[in-house]
Amino acid sequence: MDGKHRWWNPTLAEMGKNLNEAMKMLEDGQKSAEDERETKNTKERHTRPLQGSGQNMVSILQLVQTLMNEDEEEESQAFRRIQNVGEQGHMALLGHSLAAYISVLDKDRLRKLTTRILSDTTLWLCRLFRYENGSAYYHEDDREGLLKVCRLVIHSRYEDYTTEGFNVLYKKQPVIYMSAASRPELGQYLCNQLGLPLSCLCRVPCNTMFGSQHQMDVASLDRILKEDIKLGKSPLLLVANAGTPAAGHTDKLARLKELCDENNMWLHVEGVNLAMLALGHVSSSVLAATKCDSMTLTLGPWLGLPAVPAVTLYRHEDPALSLAAGLTTSQPVEKLRALPLWLSLQYLGHSGIVERIKHASQLSQRLLENLKDLPSIKTSVEHDGNSPVVVFKFFYEGSGSDSTVNLSTIERESDAMNQWLGEQLAALIPSCGVDIVELEDEGLCVRFNPMMTSAVLGTATQDIDQLVECVKVKIPIIQNTLQLKEEFRLEVERVAGLSYVVDYSWAGLGVLRYEHISEEVDLGKREAELEKINALLLKKLNELESDLCFSSGPEFGAEKHCIYIGVATEDLDVSELVETIAVMGREIEENSRLLENMTEVVRKGILEAEEQLQKANEERLLEEGVLRQIPLVGSVLNWLSPVQATPKGRTFNLTAGSLESTETTYVSKAQVTGTSPPPTPTLGHAKRHPGQRLFKRLSRNSDAMSETSSISHLEEVENLEAAPTPEPQPSIPTDLSTPSVESHSEESHEAEALDTNTVESESLR
Repeated sequence: MDGKHRWWNPTLAEMGKNLNEAMKMLEDGQKSAEDERETKNTKERHTRPLQGSGQNMVSILQLVQTLMNEDEEEESQAFRRIQNVGEQGHMALLGHSLAAYISVLDKDRLRKLTTRILSDTTLWLCRLFRYENGSAYYHEDDREGLLKVCRLVIHSRYEDYTTEGFNVLYKKQPVIYMSAASRPELGQYLCNQLGLPLSCLCRVPCNTMFGSQHQMDVASLDRILKEDIKLGKSPLLLVANAGTPAAGHTDKLARLKELCDENNMWLHVEGVNLAMLALGHVSSSVLAATKCDSMTLTLGPWLGLPAVPAVTLYRHEDPALSLAAGLTTSQPVEKLRALPLWLSLQYLGHSGIVERIKHASQLSQRLLENLKDLPSIKTSVEHDGNSPVVVFKFFYEGSGSDSTVNLSTIERESDAMNQWLGEQLAALIPSCGVDIVELEDEGLCVRFNPMMTSAVLGTATQDIDQLVECVKVKIPIIQNTLQLKEEFRLEVERVAGLSYVVDYSWAGLGVLRYEHISEEVDLGKREAELEKINALLLKKLNELESDLCFSSGPEFGAEKHCIYIGVATEDLDVSELVETIAVMGREIEENSRLLENMTEVVRKGILEAEEQLQKANEERLLEEGVLRQIPLVGSVLNWLSPVQATPKGRTFNLTAGSLESTETTYVSKAQVTGTSPPPTPTLGHAKRHPGQRLFKRLSRNSDAMSETSSISHLEEVENLEAAPTPEPQPSIPTDLSTPSVESHSEESHEAEALDTNTVESESLR
């Protein structure tokens, strides 16, 4: 025996040491993740060939770390989960390493060890969750336990099923019943795996008048059972919930158990509320689950244990049928699935397990108590304290008094706002792990399920307090946005050039589109122009210093070429906002037209300049004679008898689109401006007080009166509002006195480079 200890201890110690070192390397990799992220894009992502001499453990773990860091958002979440599981998580991971190591033992030693591990774990779980005389099946997929139970019931109900198979089921069709509030894919999964048609699945409706709307309607189930028995069907199994997947409600398990006994039907229970069985005080509705025929426990998320199997506890007296159904096995290696859980349960102990479940329950109760005091927040949970799930939503109280607004419209807008609220809470306080759930009668809601998230994310009491404060801040924003929606719609419809776009799924002030006035017949070109103008308008709006958020909407939204405006505060000036958008759109449209026409104007000007250059060259030739055009002779004649010629220049005015004489320029020694360009549209903002941001109404309580506002910020906003009319640019002097080919090409080059209202060029010689 001493020899065995001397052989085991160094090996197990080395295994635990290696695991700790590997986990430390992966966790410490988060510190250098930012540096590696800058260089990872340059690395080759293709699979590298195997090294001839192999690699050491450090290099392989570094490769794993690199693969984990490929996605920025997912990697941060993954590292957070690894760090928060702590030592108990390392014990679960060590269990997988030990299982691989134990599997190489000789058969007798392996059989004895696996039997001890399996019996210990099953006994601990049955005592912990008050399930007397139960057996356990450990599985990776949390649906697999129910699947094996269904096979067990089929084998028990149909004696000839092993030999006859489907023929036995065809004579008397089995029926599996489950609540309408159960997981939607669960029933189809069972039928597919069992080889049964979907007609063998029956969804029982939930209560519509009495009790929770998410509880199974017992009276409806009783009526359905009687009808199926009359039709010659065989009620097989009922799946009930101790904590529905969406809202965490518990079915009337005691009454359902009586109904199952009357009809010789198996009762299976699942849900997060089963974790409450480990506490000292358990409500009667959840305690009734201990009398069911089987239940599935998901201990991994409940206790924050990674890679531990789910457990299905069941009661059945015939071990042969359990073996035929796959609930038990004669293979010792398969029994090692319980090893990670065996190690983790011993590490946590009874007190540690109860403390984690109790902590999650206290978090939900704390959140529920604080939410009940908040206005416009409606909670949807059971009131007997048997559920750790808190579901809440924003409720628009003003909708009842406004008869002009359609109720369905209010509901759809509220759903969008609750979607936004849930996303904001999840992003601002990720340690709470809130998500969004859609309930049949209540629409989109925010769900806090600490039993599935708190142990993994390390949720603390202060996180709940921050969550409540965040909800308090978001409620006025949602209320103000909903109140201003109708005013925004009316303003958009009033202003010419803008069109209001109805999108109830958008959680914000609203959606609009600047309508481009174009005579273009081609719809494709019109759509392209519309897209271009709205894109430029969106860019300019985002450059403004305001509290609003402007975007192009959801990536896969139905509306295109629109401007989506986010949530609004109470002091938003809707009329100023809409007017500013319209003025900006017209300015962009006019500038776009000017740029489109400039090419044609420049082209015509170049042709006219070429004609006048040719005419001036001919006049110059007649006036000076042919001899002066010869380089050497001309130089001598010009030196002996200089020609006193007055330059005949031309200027090209882009605004007027014409050539003009430069005689006044040479007489007055200064350029004379031509036709003034039309004034550029300006933003018609009302004058604001110091520190008042864009689109803000002036009020005594507004932050716009704050004396701490920056003076430089005020100057930038006022300069943006002023948008002064640009000064007319000087005309283009074009000297037509020298008949030169080089001057001709220079003139053409300068004219093609024009990109403003008036562009200057050098005088042509």
